Amino acid sequence: MHKIDYLYNDNNQDGASKQSSRPQWLKVKAPAGENYTKIKSMMRSKSLHTVCEEAHCPNIGECWHSGTATFLILGDTCTRSCGFCAIKTGRPGDYDPLEPLKVAHSVQQMGIRHAVITSVNRDELPDQGSNIWAQTIIKVRELNPHTSIEVLIPDFKGDLDCLQRVLDAGPDILNHNVETVPRLYKLVRPQAKYDRSLKVLEYSKLKGFKTKTGIMVGIGEKFDEIIDVMRDLRNIDIDIMTIGQYLQPTKEHLPVDRYVHPDEFAEYKRIGLEMGFMHVESGPLVRSSYHAEKHI
Repeated sequence: MHKIDYLYNDNNQDGASKQSSRPQWLKVKAPAGENYTKIKSMMRSKSLHTVCEEAHCPNIGECWHSGTATFLILGDTCTRSCGFCAIKTGRPGDYDPLEPLKVAHSVQQMGIRHAVITSVNRDELPDQGSNIWAQTIIKVRELNPHTSIEVLIPDFKGDLDCLQRVLDAGPDILNHNVETVPRLYKLVRPQAKYDRSLKVLEYSKLKGFKTKTGIMVGIGEKFDEIIDVMRDLRNIDIDIMTIGQYLQPTKEHLPVDRYVHPDEFAEYKRIGLEMGFMHVESGPLVRSSYHAEKHI
């Protein structure tokens, strides 16, 4: 199959991806293959969602072909309106109380050795979805005792009771993305706070969990600002960091400021390892769950 600028968007609204200036290193193969088709069919049959599809991830073909996927729980509608994210925003409907068991069965059917679970923000719920989060971890563990579990959680508005509920369920890796530099939060993550995200990560680390976070580049930040964020993360002893290129999912989202060269990504990795991160996954197509099974 020829390499193309695959949009992962049936409406073909991705303005940035169709720019003639998009560099060769950001071109990927369109998803295909037996495993891809099998996983897509299984998700539909169980009414499950994946962030791979909802966020238009460029690695969906590679990951699904290898039999891995990132499960998106608590529905497909988020209560927040981040300027970079393709997941739809609105008033979520009722969540499926059987979702934890469905996810656990899917992990079992796929033979996944490292399960990644994330969710939309459910700020309207009294527990912000943390009970479903805990139940999902527990059910996946019950049916898949040899599978490691990574959770990519929201900030729960800084509610440590909600966070503790997730930690009590015993994930192997606690992941929460800071996403961008502090200066850009009002533009990129208007309903989030940089310090609050650091607090979520620091609390989890102090409770003894392996911690992970990720950031996008090419959305308006400066090199030195990225380095400052990396220092902030090492100051609270974060273990794993992912750094990837921001890609505009639709023309309604924030534009790409620049396409970062692979050499710059290599420099971030070098600096991060020197700072003491256990692992730094840094590259144009890197996303939070990319090669997650290797981070454990």
